[in-house]
Amino acid sequence: MRVRPKTNLISRRPSRDAHPAPRATAPAPDAAPAAPEPVEHPHQHRSRASGGPMDTAQYACSCGYVFNAAVSTSVACPHCGTGQAW
Repeated sequence: MRVRPKTNLISRRPSRDAHPAPRATAPAPDAAPAAPEPVEHPHQHRSRASGGPMDTAQYACSCGYVFNAAVSTSVACPHCGTGQAW
């Protein structure tokens, strides 16, 4: 690698201090623009506003009692206490 003498560089270009570059006032834009938010379907909005889906199921016990209970792997009949198959 060759090194040029300092006198050659000074004679070709003015110094940086003589003409300072203007500074940018606005921030540089991001490399990729932000993705737009997905549009929510009216049915999804209504479901979210009401608290979401109800996770309940209807069970029919062998004693004849029909009831609604939370979906679970261990549900017992509130009438007789028998465990229900899922």
